Amino acid sequence: MSNYNLLSVGNNAKTVKGDGSEYLTAILYLAPADNVEGVNLCPTAELAGCKKACLYTAGRGKMSNVQAGRIRKTILWRDNRVAFLQQLREDIAKFQRYCEKRDIQPVVRLNGTSDIMWENHIDFENEFPDVQFYDYTKIVKRVYKTLPKNYHLTLSYSEANPRYADEVLRAYNVTGCNIAVVFRHPASELVNWRGLPVLDGDKDDLRFLDAPRHIVALYAKGEAKKDTTGFVLQGKHINLEVA
Repeated sequence: MSNYNLLSVGNNAKTVKGDGSEYLTAILYLAPADNVEGVNLCPTAELAGCKKACLYTAGRGKMSNVQAGRIRKTILWRDNRVAFLQQLREDIAKFQRYCEKRDIQPVVRLNGTSDIMWENHIDFENEFPDVQFYDYTKIVKRVYKTLPKNYHLTLSYSEANPRYADEVLRAYNVTGCNIAVVFRHPASELVNWRGLPVLDGDKDDLRFLDAPRHIVALYAKGEAKKDTTGFVLQGKHINLEVA
């Protein structure tokens, strides 16, 4: 596997499940929320109540050297945005060439542990028309936008804040966007959820292949397993009303 300045390939267990002869995923991991002074890469973390349950500590994210690497990348984003974006474009192009040589579809997730509005920084369709991009987001207004054809967003749900939960459900109704919900029970145990169609999001991480208007059920990982804020829900007692 090639070395990259910013992207990680094949290091995330959830994403690797979706890899195979057809797709290969590269992910950008940064330091979320308030981990670096002067920059908050998860602007709605407070509203959504997801700081304590952040996936930043899941898997290899527990390792101090991994966290240090993510912090270094975030400092570069904060202090030299032009250089950061140049390195990122070079990484994406390099990853695309790697995949093309092996007849694999390149897939890139830029918000592995952040929530940046990348559509404001990269012209996905014109710069990388043959790369599929996707992300999870808690910035509700993003799903109302006309996004690039090769950039797919899944909105993340949380009941830690009723106002935020209402905004997510409203977006589901208006736009047909999918909603990712984190449960305390494995997603495979969820059969019926208030009549709403449920996808097992732990089977793979290729969200851009999901049918619209679905709930993407995810099993709590890392520190999220201890969450009591409302970000992680009890799968057998969900009350997700869609008005």
